Amino acid sequence: MHISTVEAKVRYSETDQMGVVYHANYLVWMEMGRSELIEDLGFHYADMERMGILAPVYNVNVDYKKPCKYGEKVVIRTWIDYYNGVRIVYGYEIYNGVGELAATGTSSHVCVKKENFQPISVRKILPAWHEAYEKAKKK
Repeated sequence: MHISTVEAKVRYSETDQMGVVYHANYLVWMEMGRSELIEDLGFHYADMERMGILAPVYNVNVDYKKPCKYGEKVVIRTWIDYYNGVRIVYGYEIYNGVGELAATGTSSHVCVKKENFQPISVRKILPAWHEAYEKAKKK
């Protein structure tokens, strides 16, 4: 299983009145992790989009465990939790500045044609992506 790792520094604008990261910002970090993983595998979302294919989120789950605070560097770990040639579920762990597990989550995606949002088979339409995902996914 391939696990991608990326760091982000918590900006003041990402915190709430309690001094901790506002919950929606974890979704942004998950997207950063997902993009990094895709790049690790040798691909870019933009290339797929130029082909007229999108990968919308249809489900997301986040479990918050410990706070992240302004000025900390957070670590986002991302992997392919499930892949069947059509559906993709990415898994995430986000660690705060002192190395504590701050959040876990998943996001579920399906690749679709841009013009009509009809699902496509990654296996058939993007065979190189399919092969890379098969190799990288969680066993």
